[in-house]
Amino acid sequence: MTAGALAADSEPAGVSKPVKVYIIMGQSNTLEMGQVKGGEGSLENAVKSKNLYPYLVDDSGKWTVRNDVRNVSVMEKRSKMNVYRNDWLTVNDKKIGIEIGVGHLLGAAIEEPVMILKSSIGNRSLAWDLLPPGSERYTIDGVTYCGYKDHPTAELLPRPGWKYPGKPVKWYAGKQYDDDVANAKNILENLPEYYPGATSYEVAGFFWWQGDKDRYNEVHASRYETNLVQLIKALRKDFNAPDAKFVCATLGQTKKGTSGNDGLILNAQLAVDGESGNYPEFKGNVATVYTHPLSMGGASNAHYNGNAEAYMNVAQAMAEAMVKLATKK
Repeated sequence: MTAGALAADSEPAGVSKPVKVYIIMGQSNTLEMGQVKGGEGSLENAVKSKNLYPYLVDDSGKWTVRNDVRNVSVMEKRSKMNVYRNDWLTVNDKKIGIEIGVGHLLGAAIEEPVMILKSSIGNRSLAWDLLPPGSERYTIDGVTYCGYKDHPTAELLPRPGWKYPGKPVKWYAGKQYDDDVANAKNILENLPEYYPGATSYEVAGFFWWQGDKDRYNEVHASRYETNLVQLIKALRKDFNAPDAKFVCATLGQTKKGTSGNDGLILNAQLAVDGESGNYPEFKGNVATVYTHPLSMGGASNAHYNGNAEAYMNVAQAMAEAMVKLATKK
């Protein structure tokens, strides 16, 4: 189902079938950064003045509630899991993230109950904080960099230019990956607390929007494709979901043909798309959304200026890609 054909639905989904779980991971642009109230760039303006995303409001002009889509958001802070959302999908009064567009489209396209489960935090790199299991040490220009679970030492560095302080470092390569995955699993292990009445689930897909942190580091940018391929495999293994679909969104400011670190990350993200032919095992189950035409002129390091349209546009495109993968024969 496309966004243009979407109609709001407030009917609860029966919980006799397993909940279809879609996990959102990445860094700060997966969080709630789109402004709801205000003028140009706000969700209110987009819906009420431009008549965009009509499924977000009911006949009385109130934000619709999808009683068939659960919106759950968690984040690791101060060494504990914090729950930020645990409710039926609707727009709140302050800000939105991609879960709003993603949840509405998936809820309309899928008969089973749906959970959008976000487990992420800002300012994290794929080459260090989110480094997935199975990632090995590598050496570039005589410098060896940490593999998964490695702590930095004088001989083993996390990133170029970093100086070992001569004392143990608590953080390790992949710690944010471990935290985000553990928190998502915690939610699923306590499913009835987060989807009332549900007794079973299936991890059906992953949404990934990340790359801003890695683009400031040439080595990290050069490793992005390797790490992204490993991430897809690791997530499917960790959640026992070998058939789960994976949708990646590019950074909105980066045009095709861009060089430098930004170009390396964009090309890496485009390379894993199953239609690219680079990874035959990803054909029909991995898709990349090119977001430059959707980002309203904003950039990832400025959170797309808080423009709600950018977040909704990207969300709709990601959801449509996920639905296409799910229905692909």
